[in-house]
Amino acid sequence: MTNDLMKYDQMVEEALRGVVRKALQHALDEGLPGDHHFYLTFRTTAPGVSIPEYLQDQYPEEMTIVLQHQFWDLTIEDEQFTITLSFKNRPAELRIPYDAMTAFVDPSVKFGLQFNADFASSINVPTIRPEGELVTISEDVASEPIEKTANEDGQKDSAEVVSLDQFRKK
Repeated sequence: MTNDLMKYDQMVEEALRGVVRKALQHALDEGLPGDHHFYLTFRTTAPGVSIPEYLQDQYPEEMTIVLQHQFWDLTIEDEQFTITLSFKNRPAELRIPYDAMTAFVDPSVKFGLQFNADFASSINVPTIRPEGELVTISEDVASEPIEKTANEDGQKDSAEVVSLDQFRKK
């Protein structure tokens, strides 16, 4: 097998994280249009992550935040973003490097990305059911399509989390 000296998997991962950066930039510049909202899952122990201690205690490994109606002070940088959210009526500033993210989902359009988490043995990734409810699935089934169900019109609906693992060398 040929050794990938170009590291295409890393290039693709970086490009997909750029999609998240652009989506956040759009939310900052123009707000979230229509029903768009984001679920961002990240490793709370990853280098560069900064969250209040009480959130670190509550989410020792991974946390999912929702950007929809109430968020403040969103700052987009090349390597990270900073945002203030409210947790039990307490404002909290979070600094999240894009490299710490494990998943990005916009359930309004059934769009999701799953990112590589090399050091995690088992990681939960939010994904979308056709009914719009978030569920978690383990990493070993994350690359499989979600079971299709019929919607109100009788047509099949599905949502998938894009997994880069299927393109990686084993």
